[in-house]
Amino acid sequence: MPKMKTNRAAAKRFHRTGSGKFKRQKSHARHILTKKPSKRMSDLHRYAYVSASDQKRIERLIPYN
Repeated sequence: MPKMKTNRAAAKRFHRTGSGKFKRQKSHARHILTKKPSKRMSDLHRYAYVSASDQKRIERLIPYN
């Protein structure tokens, strides 16, 4: 059976942690930053985790990660 192809867009966006979860970046932190409070910006710079309902879908996109 041939190897499965990794979805390269998903591979750049999600990274697997040691416990098997996927971490991701939060949105809205790229531009128009001057009117966003520093508290919100520091929260946006932290990683978020993929929800349990989306976990299986991400695992199919990144089979060898």
